[in-house]
Amino acid sequence: MGTRLADGLESAVDVTSRLVDRLLASDVPLERAALMREAVRLLPDEAPLAGVDAATAAVDALVGLGPIETLLRDPTVSDVLVNRPDEIWVERAGGLERAGVSFADEDAVVAAVQRVIAPLGLRLDRAMPAVDAGLPDGSRLHAMIPPAAVDGPVIAIRRFTEAVPDLEALVSTGAVDESGAQLLRDAVMTRRNVVVAGGTGAGKTTLLNLLSKEIPSGERVVTVEDAAELRLAGHVVRLEGRPPNSEGVGEITMRTLLRHALRLRPDRIVVGEVRGPEALDMIQALSTGHAGSMSTVHAEGADSALLRLVALASMAGEVDADTIAAQVTAAVDVIVLVRRDRGERSVATISEIVDGRTREVWSC
Repeated sequence: MGTRLADGLESAVDVTSRLVDRLLASDVPLERAALMREAVRLLPDEAPLAGVDAATAAVDALVGLGPIETLLRDPTVSDVLVNRPDEIWVERAGGLERAGVSFADEDAVVAAVQRVIAPLGLRLDRAMPAVDAGLPDGSRLHAMIPPAAVDGPVIAIRRFTEAVPDLEALVSTGAVDESGAQLLRDAVMTRRNVVVAGGTGAGKTTLLNLLSKEIPSGERVVTVEDAAELRLAGHVVRLEGRPPNSEGVGEITMRTLLRHALRLRPDRIVVGEVRGPEALDMIQALSTGHAGSMSTVHAEGADSALLRLVALASMAGEVDADTIAAQVTAAVDVIVLVRRDRGERSVATISEIVDGRTREVWSC
């Protein structure tokens, strides 16, 4: 049984390899739809008994991330983690499990990443052994290779998912009750500045998306993100940062985007996440007439969110810490803490800033 299974796997690899060779030898452009049509056309000659999955595997090997493309097409998968060529994990429903796919070797892992980042003007090699890139579907890819990754190339992909369409649906899932949801709606409608805080994977961006949907459609919103994940309707202008290209030039920082955002006549500014000195520009924007703006920050509590905003803004080195602290507490009106417990994401607390201090007004 084991031998027959191994033979079958080898045969599948051979079929994929032959199809890849035929596709490369053809004059079909390296575009998924065209390659797929050609691969299906070639199937009867190369592998009469093979199904369409063989054609898909060949196309994935040419223009995608190889064997993990099937995982990225699975709507139940929220994260894909490659630790070694033969050790790939996925997260489903908050739990990690081994995936039944693998790369041929470490070179295949690196080649897969290089394929998808090349059109973005990015590179991954020993001189630049780490890369962060946005995929076409909004997912975020981070990859590292030696010497930065000691045991070989690793990949982490955080998929963009929007399983919850609005705050009402959030209530129905039990992530927040109706009174908490109404507080959030009121905060948006009364143009209070809101910061969503939480840990990695707690659902900060998801909640920010839902809050943004409560903004009246007649208002002009400018979004600023390092990776475009927000999906807003209405009068929206979207700005996205960009890392340096393979020559080390062309970077568009969050600070640059925020300064441009102020010149685009926004009614509100929505910042995907502050994680650096752009916090100073955001706080100053909130303090200069852009009420009702929103952002997220990585923090484990309302008080720590304020402290982190102060620390990040201080990285700019332009204003003293006491002045920044005063600006932060004057600019931020509401802090919403989200958490993740055993795979379940929920709103933990809602706090207001009163006289420079946080005051919890709702908790789960």
